Amino acid sequence: MPIIDVDEFVSRTSREPARRVLVAGTSGSGKTTLAARIGDALGIEHVEIDALFHGPNWTPRATFLDDVERFSAGAAWVTEWQYSQVRPLLAQRADLIVWLDLPRHVVMRQVVARTVRRRRHREELWNGNVEGPLHEVFTDPEHIVRWAWATYDRNRSLVQEMARARPGLPIVRVQNRTDAARLVDAL
Repeated sequence: MPIIDVDEFVSRTSREPARRVLVAGTSGSGKTTLAARIGDALGIEHVEIDALFHGPNWTPRATFLDDVERFSAGAAWVTEWQYSQVRPLLAQRADLIVWLDLPRHVVMRQVVARTVRRRRHREELWNGNVEGPLHEVFTDPEHIVRWAWATYDRNRSLVQEMARARPGLPIVRVQNRTDAARLVDAL
């Protein structure tokens, strides 16, 4: 099955209900927000994968792989498709991938606005972590804003590789907020 757009997905009358959903996209594209909305629409658990990965002081949690193995063995879940060590497992167990393929300028506007808001309000993210000082965008090559820019094309390639590796797996390409709303309504 090739990558399809939301119109084609919505028009399909003979589709299986999704129970294991991955939301793919660049950092800052809105994966977590859309995954939560999909979970609500389907009445299934949204597992925020960042919360499983990041321990205190941004250290990776030792139980990350076991936690992903455990939840992804379940019958129904939705999560974000990230972290190279678990992407293959999640993709193998998924029955639907939703690909947030937003234009780069939209992603960058969103990730910058989110980062500034989180830092300004000292929002706690996962396990006590907060965004670092804003000036780190200039000094930290893995700063989330720089990461989003640098991995934009790579994320696109990963989705296309998955389409070739699992030709029967539906991959729905979402290109804007209207697409996202229509997809959630269709689910």
